[in-house]
Amino acid sequence: MRRFRFEDPGFQAAFAAFVDERRETPEEVDAIVRDVIAAVRGEGLEALLRFAREFDKVELNEQSIRVSPEEIEAGAAACPADVHEAIAFAAERIRRYHERQRPADQRFTDDAGVELGWRWGPLDAVGIYVPGGRAAYPSTVLMNAVPAAAAGVGRIAMVTPPGKLQPAVLAAAKAAGVTEIWRVGGAQAVAALAYGAGPIRPVDKIVGPGNAFVTAAKRRVYGAVGIDALAGPSEIVVVADGANNPDWIAADLLSQAEHDPAAQSILITDDEAFAAKVEAAVEAQIATLSTGETAETSWRNHGAVVIAPLEQSPPLVDLIAPEHVEFAVAAPEELAERVRHAGAMFLGRHAPEAIGDYVAGSNHVLPTSRAARFSSGLSLYDFLKRTSFVKCDPASFAALAPATVALAEAEGLPAHARSAAIRMGQG
Repeated sequence: MRRFRFEDPGFQAAFAAFVDERRETPEEVDAIVRDVIAAVRGEGLEALLRFAREFDKVELNEQSIRVSPEEIEAGAAACPADVHEAIAFAAERIRRYHERQRPADQRFTDDAGVELGWRWGPLDAVGIYVPGGRAAYPSTVLMNAVPAAAAGVGRIAMVTPPGKLQPAVLAAAKAAGVTEIWRVGGAQAVAALAYGAGPIRPVDKIVGPGNAFVTAAKRRVYGAVGIDALAGPSEIVVVADGANNPDWIAADLLSQAEHDPAAQSILITDDEAFAAKVEAAVEAQIATLSTGETAETSWRNHGAVVIAPLEQSPPLVDLIAPEHVEFAVAAPEELAERVRHAGAMFLGRHAPEAIGDYVAGSNHVLPTSRAARFSSGLSLYDFLKRTSFVKCDPASFAALAPATVALAEAEGLPAHARSAAIRMGQG
């Protein structure tokens, strides 16, 4: 964990260098992913079954690779009652939040008499990647599938690495409207969703976070299918004054550090004594976490404490362009209004980022690795597409045609020009 002081000479350069440090994947991952994708495209189901034996140490066949409806029902029924209720509670809040994002179709006639407009429609099929590994992630299922279902996507195919499917994950899939679940993970799962493999039919878009191999695979299949984003390690910035409980702020920092050894947690505060208390609280809490080893590695290698006037925090946040930022201060809106680049903002002392991860309703699939400078979190819009339309009668066509001919001829495209000119009776 590193400490920076705004008043120190060289602060700007040193902090910018820290922000620019790579927490990304080694380049050799891409070479492995390239070969996996080529195998799935060439061999289909046979490659998936071979990779399951090689990577996941499980034997699957054309039937067992799919999670049956009976397994989903039994698994969901085994979910503890309190978790089942929490899933239903979260799903409903996520659904309501995303339904408010639904855009309106438009149709209008302009001054030239041309009818113009656009309409929105859902994608036909979406693939959702749900990680296995360190933990079960019912929240990932909800955050990816509920907006797709709310948008009207008819087929929602979920892939997740082979192994025991946790009841909470199956309960979330059922609540969210997932239509099929496949026991396949890694780059091979992304390839199967993109190109099809045996019983797995291709989809139109792939969403959901995964490890370095999944991210590299999404990068490679983009164009054949759409993707949501290239997810990097999680990150949080907490802007806090000395009036906070240091244990609360420490817990917020660790809520991201425990995700991944490459995750990043940064505290910005104007109170150096408070910063020391937070650091001590972080150390104490790490010792109590089952994820302590991961959290400690993240905090030691990528964490930071910045001592700076709070009014300087918005430009610092913009430089980081973090996935999450908390403003745990008395007047959070005043600072938040000055921030341009952040995936999600949490305002006030009682709005920890963890609330957004689960039940607030906003989406937790957010831009990482400074991508908040140019992209947004997952939303209803990711599962909709817009089609525009144009309608002309003879009079409105006559108003547009001369300029069309002039521009087409200027670009050296005579057939374009002719398609307008011929309707004007010209050649």
